[in-house]
Amino acid sequence: MNWDDKEKCGLPADEETEEAGWIVTFSDLMSLLLTFFILLFSFASIEEQKFKELLESLRDAFGVQQIPEAGTREGLEMLKTDAEVKQIAVDELGGLVQKEMEEIKSQVEEFVLKNKLQGMVEVKTGDRGAVITISDVVIFPVGEAEFNPEAYPILEKMAELLKQFPYKVRVEGHTDNVPIRTARYPSNWELSTARAARIVRYFISKGIDPNRLSAEGFAHYRPVADNATPEGRARNRRVEIVYTRESIIEGIKKKYGLPEELSETVTGETS
Repeated sequence: MNWDDKEKCGLPADEETEEAGWIVTFSDLMSLLLTFFILLFSFASIEEQKFKELLESLRDAFGVQQIPEAGTREGLEMLKTDAEVKQIAVDELGGLVQKEMEEIKSQVEEFVLKNKLQGMVEVKTGDRGAVITISDVVIFPVGEAEFNPEAYPILEKMAELLKQFPYKVRVEGHTDNVPIRTARYPSNWELSTARAARIVRYFISKGIDPNRLSAEGFAHYRPVADNATPEGRARNRRVEIVYTRESIIEGIKKKYGLPEELSETVTGETS
């Protein structure tokens, strides 16, 4: 239609152009809607693994932290609650903590077998963490807090372990209930504390960060056996090197960038 024809029909000169413009826009909109519905339909039949891969791509592209992985359209309605997400994180943390404690246990048990120290050195994992127990006769003379010659290979191995698993460690000294009264150690409190502190000083001399270490003495107030028998008293005279569960949790959270407020509740003790 030329200019004269449009004038004869009573149409403005530019109305044809405007009419063509909205048709193009409408066509584009219909194309987009068609594409969208095809995509939704494909979600209904897409394989679960492919759907998960698509979700991962979307998460990476848009920086989304939590995308449902139901595998069908239901996934769009199955966003996890904060409590559910937190429980998943707790379970993951508990597994990592248990794995670390079992690895510590395995390393100590291998050392004990290799050096025939059964009955003198043992390790357990449980609510307290990973606890390495060393009989006092291996480390100290009776009533003293200086090392026996036999102590050094054992403590050297413990220092290597501390370097391999860089969590905080508590060294505990324990005695039997037989009183001690010397000028240097007026009671079992002083003796048990001095023994724990002596081991801590040795670890520091081997390059362990002092900020990771603490020493505590408990005298005879935390027995593991009956003090009424010689065998029981021998078991109670001990040093414990404790990788506390709390310190392992703290270290793992820092390593993996987990929230500080996250805690875990996995318990249980093995020998």
